[in-house]
Amino acid sequence: MKRFATIVIALCVFLGLSAQENNTFRFGYLSYEQALKSMSQYAVMQKKMADLEAQYQAETKRVEDEFNRKYEEFLEGQREFPKTILQKRQVELQELMEKNIAFKEESRKQLTSAEEEMTTPLKEQLSGVIAKIAKERGLAFVINTDSNACPFIDTTMGEDINMLVQDALK
Repeated sequence: MKRFATIVIALCVFLGLSAQENNTFRFGYLSYEQALKSMSQYAVMQKKMADLEAQYQAETKRVEDEFNRKYEEFLEGQREFPKTILQKRQVELQELMEKNIAFKEESRKQLTSAEEEMTTPLKEQLSGVIAKIAKERGLAFVINTDSNACPFIDTTMGEDINMLVQDALK
């Protein structure tokens, strides 16, 4: 991250000096997140992600309920079970708990992977639209204003392209 910040600062200084020499330097800025969320396909992707997450949550609940049921049976019968059955049931519960933990972790990974897989084409499309608009408007680069990454922008040198991008995505 420090390396990236150093490169950005160096680029800004270089471009700033260049802009002072010929007064033709212009840049654009937008909220990438807002532009992404304005895409019609984004709502479809969010719905698919919500459905997938609900499926994983339902399965997690089913498995947890099964574990709780078996644990209650174990607690109720532990005084009556012979030692070997008691040990066998303890091992079964331990294995079931480990499988549940592994399933939850795998679920998180699968959801992250699915989200990345679904957003990649949207981000590629958005990047293409941003590049096209930047070239058409003669912009040297476009700054993403999300997360207060750029707390000040001189609007006489930069152009807000939020609406242009959103209109192009419709």
